[in-house]
Amino acid sequence: MDDSSIYQFSVKRLNGEEISLNEFKDKVLLIVNTASQCGFTPQLKELEALRNEFKGQNFEILAFPTNDFGAQEPLEGSAIGTFCTINFGAHFPVFNKIRVRGPYVHPLFKFLADKKLNGKLSSQPRWNFHKYLIDKAGHVAEFYYPFTRPTSSKVRKNIERLLAAD
Repeated sequence: MDDSSIYQFSVKRLNGEEISLNEFKDKVLLIVNTASQCGFTPQLKELEALRNEFKGQNFEILAFPTNDFGAQEPLEGSAIGTFCTINFGAHFPVFNKIRVRGPYVHPLFKFLADKKLNGKLSSQPRWNFHKYLIDKAGHVAEFYYPFTRPTSSKVRKNIERLLAAD
């Protein structure tokens, strides 16, 4: 197993089922920490638009709800998925609520935030909707702060570049 890829991690779906991120092998991914009561929550609609723009091109968005910032994710389990679908038309995978910073940070986000672990960059989420772009080999390629819109040309160009790479 490649210690510099996200494929070494398992995560839980909203129903509690544990899956390996290996299921997303050979896809370009945008991993986002989300919250239902945040000023950036409308980005869920843009994330879905981005997903639709690259539909059928080995691209996926993975959303990880967190209550780490201003207690902005009061929902639990399937209520989170229902909220995302009904209010923003989101159909990308939304996982169980996790910690993305602090002493109880989920191992995936510890890896994403630390250059010593991922070999590429250090960027810890400072708020909801921090985004990590992952290449087809499961390596961290780029990050975007919460104020960077998912449909911005910078994000879209980087996705296109990674999709075109072998």
